[in-house]
Amino acid sequence: MTWEIVDVLIAGGGNAALCAAISARRQGASVRIVEVAPKFYRGGNTRHTRNMRCAHDSATETLTGPYPEEEFFEDLLRVTGGNTNQELARFMISESKEMLDWITEQGVRFQPSLGGTLGLGRTNSFFLGGGRAMLNALYRTAEALGVEIHYDAEVVGLERDGDEFQAARVRIGESVENMPARSFIAAAGGFEANIDWLKQGWGEIADNFLIRGTPYNRGGVLRLLLDAGAQPNGDVTQCHAVAIDARAPKFDGGIITRLDCVVFGIVVNRNAERFYDEGEDIWPKRYAIWGRLVAAQPEQIAYIIFDSRSLKLFMPSLFPPIRADSISELAEKLDLDPQALNRTVTTFNASVRDGDFDSTVLDNCHTEGLSPPKSHWARRLETPPYYAFPVRPGITFTYLGTKVNREARIMMQDGRPATNMFAAGEIMAGNVLGQGYAAGIGMTIGSVFGRVAGKGAADYAQQ
Repeated sequence: MTWEIVDVLIAGGGNAALCAAISARRQGASVRIVEVAPKFYRGGNTRHTRNMRCAHDSATETLTGPYPEEEFFEDLLRVTGGNTNQELARFMISESKEMLDWITEQGVRFQPSLGGTLGLGRTNSFFLGGGRAMLNALYRTAEALGVEIHYDAEVVGLERDGDEFQAARVRIGESVENMPARSFIAAAGGFEANIDWLKQGWGEIADNFLIRGTPYNRGGVLRLLLDAGAQPNGDVTQCHAVAIDARAPKFDGGIITRLDCVVFGIVVNRNAERFYDEGEDIWPKRYAIWGRLVAAQPEQIAYIIFDSRSLKLFMPSLFPPIRADSISELAEKLDLDPQALNRTVTTFNASVRDGDFDSTVLDNCHTEGLSPPKSHWARRLETPPYYAFPVRPGITFTYLGTKVNREARIMMQDGRPATNMFAAGEIMAGNVLGQGYAAGIGMTIGSVFGRVAGKGAADYAQQ
């Protein structure tokens, strides 16, 4: 079966896809979305998000102060270690200033930013009702505008004439159907749910990874694009990876399995040894390094340990902490060597230099003569009961994707931009995120480049 041609065909159903669809439709283009997931699980990882990071010049009803473009750029450089396409990064940051108003115009609502350990009240806007509410608002707007949406629809082939897209082959049920379009937008996420692909970079340890988001992001569209001559961008091992509760499900555990308590205690591996500075920086700028750190430890598991003074200082997760009245008892419950854990805690406690504890700033509570150090928020573990969370690497999304230009056009291996193929969201996030992560920036990438891709695809189709 061959479907009627549309102006814009979009593969994907999350934030980037919907921003692209709405943008294209508001340009007057006819738009069709094909989403591989069933309707209940639509939206990829957007379902699990909470906020987005956008530059802004002044405080608003939901933001406590300005967040200038240059500060945003400096934050990005810091978390990526400079591994970013600076032209695209600056473009995205500049465009992000319009996104909060534009997203609101599409029906999304924001709430005042959360307090506590996140410390994002000035930089990030939180969705009222979370990511699913944000997603549902975009779907309502897209449907009201006449965007055609199909679920359980997997793109399994691309038909091209040179570098010009002609049609996609889409599996719906038992049949593979031909969907022609005048332009194509890939917004189908990364490949984090494809363990075999992860193993190409990580090896067998990828079997111990947990996938925080959708099980439907298996990289099918990305593989088709790379096979069709799209220029790859990024490293197969680079990804948004955080430390999540080791008791989380293999797939789709979402935001509620993340743990924000690293800065309030110590983190040890299977040998009951610390392996990194838990207080290196403000948590939103460092939480996304911990997945990779845990991945490098024996059996890809670690344990966050803290005492009763810190129990109420962070947002609770899905699973309760493991509790014990002594460090030895806690070690036994974690199947760690009690002597080794007691030695680690005793050495840590002896190195702590008291200061003015303040979880909202880089305080002066630190260790001396300890390797690795704890640079901030160091307090002795001495007030029972004691608590622990077991953690494993939780992969949110991968950074290997397609290279794009500032028009969101996919760059081909011969160095030219594709005639009518665009990409937005996680499938091209590695252009901006070569490594590392800052809270909320994934939604910024999807929204900005989705909107740009939608406009560009519509303009091409209507020429």
